[in-house]
Amino acid sequence: MKHLDITTWNRKEHYEHFKQLVDPYFAVTANVDVSKAYQYAKDNNVPFFVLYLHACMKAINGVENFKYRITEDEKIVIHDIIHASATIMRPNKTFGFSFIHYSEDLNEFYQNFLNEKTRILNSTNLFPPVNSDNCIYCSAIPWVNFTGHKEPKSSINDSVTRLAFGKFEKQGGNLKMPISITVNHALIDGYHIGLFFEQFQKSLDSIQ
Repeated sequence: MKHLDITTWNRKEHYEHFKQLVDPYFAVTANVDVSKAYQYAKDNNVPFFVLYLHACMKAINGVENFKYRITEDEKIVIHDIIHASATIMRPNKTFGFSFIHYSEDLNEFYQNFLNEKTRILNSTNLFPPVNSDNCIYCSAIPWVNFTGHKEPKSSINDSVTRLAFGKFEKQGGNLKMPISITVNHALIDGYHIGLFFEQFQKSLDSIQ
């Protein structure tokens, strides 16, 4: 982990402007093609959620701005790796927040997911034992093919990216799934979201 020098950052004015807004967040919802990932999941008996979450985390870690976080003393740190804090549902329809350590290796990431799933299914705790902001918050909403989505926020200094994955549907012979991403505009612009979706789709298409 290192610190970003805000004084020489080419987004210094952007940061200072959006940082002081009452609500510096904005969100984008877009469809991604999950056809290859879904077929791979079926053929290899791997949870579809794990496959697309892994592809998502590849993309998040591939765009530097998604690694930025605002500290309590209003500095900016750059984390080395961003992990996944996903909601995992229990049989009673409550859920727990997970902390799934990211690995480029799919098998290792899958095992990390299974460890967290086991922990959550055997507890009533909402929060994971890890308390860190070097993650993204994400939820699967597979019951709704949404076209928009709103995430809750905790404070003006909260800078953790949030994602929601919706219900996929067949469109023109392919499976399309809506993805909502919510970011703090003090750190991330539309350009960076464009990079994320580009890399996310590339990761999904390269699953084999």
